[in-house]
This record gives sequence, structure tokens and C-alpha cells, in this order.
Amino acid sequence: MRKISLHGGHSGQYCDHARDTLADIVEAYHLAGFECVGLSEHMPPFGDAGLYPDEVELGRSAGWMEARFALYVAEARELARNYKDRMRILVGMESEWYPGCARWVADLRRYHGLDYVVGSVHHVKGVCFDFSRDAYDKASAICGGTSRMYAAYFDEQLEMLRETRPEVVGHFDLIRLHDPDYLQTLALPEVWERVMCNLEWLRDAGAILDINARALLKGQPEPYVCAPILDAAAKLGIGVAYGDDAHGVADVGYGFEQVEEVLAARNMKGPEAFGDGVLRNLCG
Repeated sequence: MRKISLHGGHSGQYCDHARDTLADIVEAYHLAGFECVGLSEHMPPFGDAGLYPDEVELGRSAGWMEARFALYVAEARELARNYKDRMRILVGMESEWYPGCARWVADLRRYHGLDYVVGSVHHVKGVCFDFSRDAYDKASAICGGTSRMYAAYFDEQLEMLRETRPEVVGHFDLIRLHDPDYLQTLALPEVWERVMCNLEWLRDAGAILDINARALLKGQPEPYVCAPILDAAAKLGIGVAYGDDAHGVADVGYGFEQVEEVLAARNMKGPEAFGDGVLRNLCG
């Protein structure tokens, strides 16, 4: 598998829950032998209601975050120029999905001329579920239980896919984050039907599925996405890409070999071999 990461590059400069400078992280990708890396800092929030709890504690505002994001894009483009003869760098962002942000994602993409977008869902019913176990339990309670939270997550993910049309779909099954019985929950008919609906959208749209190794870093037994979803994606011929979701230099390339084994076992292809889409052209 070629060393390509399409979900990486969160830095302490531009993400309050990350570490290290963007330049140091990019250098780490180069030293690790990556030939193409997609930088995907989180998008600035659509209004102060979209701030994460740590950002609120630090006194951030949506306007301040937007200005910082512009600095990220400028530095990322400079790094792309500086590394152009050594490593291809894509300048993108990881999106959010909560009420009111669909137009905002499109505006950010257009205004900053981003190379691509990683479409992720971190909220259910407007509640961020992945910030902590307490937040996860709160989202579950609002939805009326774990299986209903999964169903709501995949419904909102489909809305995100249709409205923002991301080139890469980030950590597709992140909703299993704090569910030790996630395989059983995913197998429930009302959940699995939604999984398949969303995978079929990916196939029809030519989007790339992020195989996200951060789950391994957090002690989970397999990456996002898990084996049954990967098996279904393989049967549908969906393109995939490794993502370390790095939040610092130490995370760069984490779990690459394990993801490579998982994908090789299913003969799944990376973005460089997937049709004539934008990511194939960008990755070379």
C-alpha cells in the first residue's frame, strides 16, 4: 500500500486538543516516507454554539476560530509549495455536522479553495458525543438508547453526505466509540439498513472511505471502520484510504501496517487506483 494519508495533520497551532506545530507534523510525514498527505484541520464552527467544550473553556469565539483557520490554510499552502518536490500535500478540512452548518461547509470550501473535504459527524441531535464518555451517554439518553443513537447518527451522516458531498468520509462508524457491544448494535436491522444505505451513497458518489487508525491508538481492537462494514464496502467496490487522524508528531503513521493488512485481506484499493476522480488526480 502506498504511503498516503487523507485524514491527518491536526496540529496544536490550529486545534486546541492537538499538539505540535503544523510544520513539525508535515516534516514527520516526510521522514516517515509518506508520498501524499491530506491536511484536514477541523473547520471553524458555525457560530459560538458549535464550539467544543475545551474551546469554550479557553474563551474561543467562532470569529476567532475562523481567523485561525485562515492562518492554517495559508501555512498549509506554503508547506505544500515547500515540499512540492518531496511530498504532495493536500490542503483540506474536516467538517462537522450539526443544525445550520450545511451552507457554512460549502462557503468555507469555496472561499478557501480547499483541495478536498473530510466529511465527519461528531454530533447527534446537536450534541457532541465524542468529547467524553459523559457526552456519549448524554447523546444516548437524548436519543432514547444506544441503538436509537446509532440510527440517528447514520441518518444525520446521510444528510451530511448529501448536503456537503465530501471526497473522503471520516471515521464512518465513530458512533461505536464507547459501545463495547458495537458489533451486535450494528447488526440490528434498523441500524444495518442505514449503514448499507450510506455505503451505497459512497459508492454512487465515488467518495473515499477513511480507514482511520486513531481507534487503534485509543485502544480499540480495530480501526474505524470495523470488519463487517469493511466487508460490505469491499463488496460494493468502494475506494478506501488510510488515515492516521494525527493530533501530533507521535501519531503520524500510527497503525499503518495494521490497516494495510486489513485492506490487503479484502483486496481493497486506495484512492490512487480509484476511477478518475479528484483524489486520484490529486494523489498522483
